Amino acid sequence: MSPHLVPAFRPLDAILPVVIAFIYILATSLLREPNRRNFNAIMIAGAGAAYLSGGFGVWEFVFCAVITYCAYRGLHSYRFIGIGWLLHSGWDVLHQFYGNPIVPFAPLSSAGCGITDLIIAIWFFAEAPSLFDLVQLFRATQCL
Repeated sequence: MSPHLVPAFRPLDAILPVVIAFIYILATSLLREPNRRNFNAIMIAGAGAAYLSGGFGVWEFVFCAVITYCAYRGLHSYRFIGIGWLLHSGWDVLHQFYGNPIVPFAPLSSAGCGITDLIIAIWFFAEAPSLFDLVQLFRATQCL
């Protein structure tokens, strides 16, 4: 497997992936438990299949199986969903340099996806709190 031509990734290229991560977190914060956890287990399962023809041959299927396991365990544990997104972030980086980008007509899409996935993984390792609940908690502590 030989690396392909990788375009330069500039700091401004990270803005959109960060915004997308926060939009995703905000949107899924609307879901109440356990629906939020179950929905996100399904999402990581789908993300695991995103690269099935991404250029790494049989390793794409192995990766998909590992992510499927994380998704299954994620039905009861945010930690496994976080592990799945962290693994996907690493897979994004590998595809950025050696495979095919996740969006064929956007050469930096895998790099951007890696940033988005890393932020989402961090949120899951924090037990995926609802941003709306955090705002309400913050307001309540300000009134004390």
